[in-house]
Amino acid sequence: MKRNYEIDMSQGKLFGKLISFAIPLLLSGMLQLAFNMADLIVVGRFAGELSLAAVGSNGSLVALILNVLMGLGTGTSILVSRYFGAKDEKHLLDAVQTTVIVAIIGGVIFGGAGIALSGVLLNAMKTPDTVLPLAKIYLRIYFCGLPVMITYNFSSAALRAVGDSRRPLVFLTIAGVLNVILNLIFVIVFHMGVAGVAIATVASQCVSCVLTLRCLIRSKTMCRLVLKPFRFSWKAFGEIVRIGLPAGIQGSLFSISNVLIQSSINYFGDMTMAGNAAAQSIEAFLFVSMDAMNQAAVASVSQSMGAREYQRTRKAVRMCLAMEFVVATALGLITVAFRRQLVGIYTSEEAAIEAGCTRIIILGTVYFTNGMQHMMTGVMRGLGYSILPTCITLMGICGFRVIYIFTYFAAHKTLAVLYASYPISWVLTIAAQLICYFSLRKRAYEKNEQKYLQRLAEEASAENTDPIGA
Repeated sequence: MKRNYEIDMSQGKLFGKLISFAIPLLLSGMLQLAFNMADLIVVGRFAGELSLAAVGSNGSLVALILNVLMGLGTGTSILVSRYFGAKDEKHLLDAVQTTVIVAIIGGVIFGGAGIALSGVLLNAMKTPDTVLPLAKIYLRIYFCGLPVMITYNFSSAALRAVGDSRRPLVFLTIAGVLNVILNLIFVIVFHMGVAGVAIATVASQCVSCVLTLRCLIRSKTMCRLVLKPFRFSWKAFGEIVRIGLPAGIQGSLFSISNVLIQSSINYFGDMTMAGNAAAQSIEAFLFVSMDAMNQAAVASVSQSMGAREYQRTRKAVRMCLAMEFVVATALGLITVAFRRQLVGIYTSEEAAIEAGCTRIIILGTVYFTNGMQHMMTGVMRGLGYSILPTCITLMGICGFRVIYIFTYFAAHKTLAVLYASYPISWVLTIAAQLICYFSLRKRAYEKNEQKYLQRLAEEASAENTDPIGA
């Protein structure tokens, strides 16, 4: 029964393994979004447009905190993938234990900070007075559950790093069904509004966290959580920070620019905020289809680097980019074609529907470029470049959007002009990333070989100094 769930993407036929890995991820993402959509639908239909706007307006702010910690999760995923590809069980166990400790401590710190600063942050985003009280309630409850949310995401990232994308899907399904049931009870039966939605989200995340940790503790494979001795590895932590901190900074930069855009959206009023929240929820279904390919690319590239199968990394990138383009383009065109019906699921207000349709038309047709730039960021980190993708994102996404909003949008304050900042920044970023990838991949292989030889030398030195071996 050993390794029934793990997929070694450094050996064998790659395409089939990519599909086997990506499909559960795609289903997981779709289910997660379906449950999130249920939050918005329930609160929009049974608590009113202001409650819908309150929940939607928190999205970019929550992402600002989550992305910093999830960046460290990226470091975990790449590190575990490399150790798995190299069949280095000792360091893999150290990485998993350290990951859980970092997740719990980071969740407590950032959750507490989020609760304390929620009012200040929402005011800085120019949240309208009609929405602000409800937005505060939702945000503070959400941050209370941050430790378990981060622990679940870090733990499931470790499982996915070794190719196990099926069990996280099962855990997510259980938690998501519970989330929907609690939404209906808290909002419709007890009339708790946004507070009910937030409590349901936190409670369901607690369940998924417990299930994932239980899975790691009971696992008999290489990827497991050993409680005795339960130790913190500074070496593993250093590697996680080296790879993950730039990813966290990049995620925060993304979110800062999105917070700025959300502030600009708030300028147009609560109906536009509601329509934008609905459109963002719909777009998220496009993103998870691309993110499944992104995670497949990162896992296969990282595992192949650990196994020193360099030609296989190139093959993985080509396959994943092609798969992402086909899936994202098809889904994007379908979304544009049925935009009014889709936005109408969330709200019946014509002004909100029009605002949501405007966003979908501009972003949906070229959304595949967003997937490509996300994927190439992960690929570059899988190759060993952690700071470079952050710099590219800083200039191509965040820097461009900030300049754009304070210059062109300031002179032409329309929704269409504001939303155009997204596809322009995606195209600029993917162009720069592809240039760097083709220029630097050979150097990454050479550095990986040097690390491999250094590790062999260290192991040989340790054996020679072992008094028992002597």
